[in-house]
Amino acid sequence: MKAIQVKGIKVDEQTRCAHYHTDKDIIAIKYKCCNTYYPCHRCHEELADHEPIIWKKEEREEKAILCGACQTELTIHTYVSSGSRCPVCESSFNEGCKNHYHLYFE
Repeated sequence: MKAIQVKGIKVDEQTRCAHYHTDKDIIAIKYKCCNTYYPCHRCHEELADHEPIIWKKEEREEKAILCGACQTELTIHTYVSSGSRCPVCESSFNEGCKNHYHLYFE
């Protein structure tokens, strides 16, 4: 299986970046505007040459979240209703990420 590319600043093998790098910072978000995974909004801001486009409510079944621990792509709905835990490998996600949902999802 080919690994999914994640663009960002100092991205490690579990999708942590220069901006967010705790043990629980292990998700990447696929940006609708460029169909590219980034670890965070700051990486997209610094590296992309365009403005972000957020996912609409009716697009919640799109696979747009990557678990950095098991490399599983999750739907937006699955991610936001996961209780900050991967439903596949049960790794913990950063609970604080929900404070940034408005940057990614309608």
